[in-house]
Amino acid sequence: MTSTPLHWKLVVDAHDPHAQADFWAAVLHYEVEDHSALIGKLLGLGTIPPEILLDHHGRRAWRDAAAVRHPDDPYDTESGAGLGRRLLFNRVPRPEKKTAKNRLHLDLHGPPGERDTEVERLRALGARVERHVEEPGGEWVVMTDPEGNEFCVH
Repeated sequence: MTSTPLHWKLVVDAHDPHAQADFWAAVLHYEVEDHSALIGKLLGLGTIPPEILLDHHGRRAWRDAAAVRHPDDPYDTESGAGLGRRLLFNRVPRPEKKTAKNRLHLDLHGPPGERDTEVERLRALGARVERHVEEPGGEWVVMTDPEGNEFCVH
């Protein structure tokens, strides 16, 4: 018998991983992962240099990576890493401008009849409306996150 994996992460290249993590945590009602306990342990052992860290929301964090996890999923208390549904944002060495449609995007589905309210909430978080789509099979709003990644709100 094959089982469905519980632990997965979608990895997203980002110009600013921490800003993206904050944005998507607010959008999805996820939690920004706290890796400060692991970082403190590794610093204490001398296995990582402080140059690969920064201060984010008053705690030590990886300079080039940040992650968010579903609040109901398990997580490793030693590392702070989620063991369920996660989004991981990795800083790209040389940011490139987005030139084409995303090959992968998230579709957000809120309560029936509340799409416009959700679109306004997301706009307040920094998302932009690109277009409103009406087709025989449905209706949705295409939006972009602060770095231009597309997602749809149904």
